[in-house]
Amino acid sequence: MQTVSVRTTQNVVIDYPVASLGDRILAYFIDVFIIIAYFILIFFILVSGSVGSTALIIGVLVIPPFLYHLFFEIFMNGQSPGKRQMNIKVVRLDGTPATIGNYIIRWLVRLFEIDLLSGAIALFTIAVSGKGQRLGDIAAGTTVVKLVEQRAVTAKEVFTITDDTYTPTFQQVIQLNDQDIELIQQALEVNRTTGNSLPVMAVTEKIKNSLGIQTDLPPVKFLYTIVKDYGHITAGK
Repeated sequence: MQTVSVRTTQNVVIDYPVASLGDRILAYFIDVFIIIAYFILIFFILVSGSVGSTALIIGVLVIPPFLYHLFFEIFMNGQSPGKRQMNIKVVRLDGTPATIGNYIIRWLVRLFEIDLLSGAIALFTIAVSGKGQRLGDIAAGTTVVKLVEQRAVTAKEVFTITDDTYTPTFQQVIQLNDQDIELIQQALEVNRTTGNSLPVMAVTEKIKNSLGIQTDLPPVKFLYTIVKDYGHITAGK
């Protein structure tokens, strides 16, 4: 199954599967249903209100449905109501949130490949692209992923040490909590994936100051030792 690695605002990387063709089709029909319901509601409001302005009638009947997908994807973080119901969303291929520019490109191409051609090209492209991309996604550098539920993993689960002979280096880690260890984990992950050592340096100084530790260990090795010690000491709790 094709996946996209999505980086959260906490610099945690989560792999999400590309949304299936079925999910996207169902999301499309949900959105179509909402638009039709809007037309019916506005029609009855206009008829009962005896609105005589042609420009107003055209405006309220045409403009909102025309901008429906663009508006919702911009203001609902890559989701239309249909996509939200199916738990799928638009992201960039590199896993970062799509920009307004990406949404506009997807929307402009959508007018051609879905609205004018009834979605035939979009269905074909999504099926064969291998990345769940229609032409609008290819042009915008985006795709649609399935937001499957991710079980929260605690620091104790990640760093539990099974070797009973291990001797912790820093007993002071007992003063830390799971949130502290998860922060250390994130700093180490940023350093590993991007080479940016600033989070590691900052967290190292914070831990040393809060625990009163003096050591010549390099920052990365020091932090790995901290989490290993924490996992061992708290394993039985």
